[in-house]
Amino acid sequence: MNKCSYRIQSERLVIRPLEGEDYFVWLAGYENRLPAQHKYDEGTVEMSRYTEEWFQLEIDNHRRLAVEDKLYFFGIFRKEDNTHVGAIDFSTLLRDDFQWARLGYMIHNQYWRRGYGKEAVAAAITFAFDKLNYHRIEAHINLDNTPSIKCAEGVGMKFECIRKGFIYENDAWTDHLIYYINAK
Repeated sequence: MNKCSYRIQSERLVIRPLEGEDYFVWLAGYENRLPAQHKYDEGTVEMSRYTEEWFQLEIDNHRRLAVEDKLYFFGIFRKEDNTHVGAIDFSTLLRDDFQWARLGYMIHNQYWRRGYGKEAVAAAITFAFDKLNYHRIEAHINLDNTPSIKCAEGVGMKFECIRKGFIYENDAWTDHLIYYINAK
């Protein structure tokens, strides 16, 4: 199967690469966001610069990165009505003897507390082990991002360590929790 056309299905969700015809449902997901709920929630987003042309270039970039085995980016859609509820991605950190990736996930805040994050992450991790052939997947989480920690733990990821000064964000080098899961 073409790495750009993978589809993951769970009970309520379809997780797949974005396609050109997704633009308006993708846009609605962002335009309908609530104000920020905590410091790691972007809240409402000014979307005027994200045109259909920009969106198509982003899709083309995602496809190129998947072919190069660098990044696999997926939209998360509800099966019942094709509503865009979030995104999930895997960045290849190292192949060879490691088969190691970083996991990222985001659910639009208007869909929080419905179990979509846990459902999407669990399905995507299984997919990443089975189809992308990763052996180890890590989530890098801010120390006080409780919702993300709960999601990682809820899908069976284990706390490994705190990496000091790990990621440069908000004009400072920040510490991150490292959660991991290995293929069985």
